[in-house]
Amino acid sequence: MPIKMSEKDFENLVGDALDLLPDELMHAMSNVVILVRPHNEDDPTLLGLYTGVALTQRTTEYAGFLPDTIEIYRDSLQAMCHTEEQLRREVAITVLHEVGHHFGIDDKWLHDNGWG
Repeated sequence: MPIKMSEKDFENLVGDALDLLPDELMHAMSNVVILVRPHNEDDPTLLGLYTGVALTQRTTEYAGFLPDTIEIYRDSLQAMCHTEEQLRREVAITVLHEVGHHFGIDDKWLHDNGWG
């Protein structure tokens, strides 16, 4: 049976996942917002999504852009997990995977190294 938790508790899991990042990476993140959404409208099985211009792609002409977004999809993650520990692990993997995209890391590297 899929696990369910309150929105606040789920948001705390996302915060806990961000706490796993080294301080250097947290301080290097720039112009990005992290949002928790129920699910992705186009693909309800999607766990997370990064939208924006990766740090490695930004040039001196990067100015005036809206923040990049990292969306974490609560319902999709809860649907695939049966225990709180499993959900905690999947949230951490998803958050770190999407943060990796913000730093310009591609899906292949993330998958090959256990982050997606």
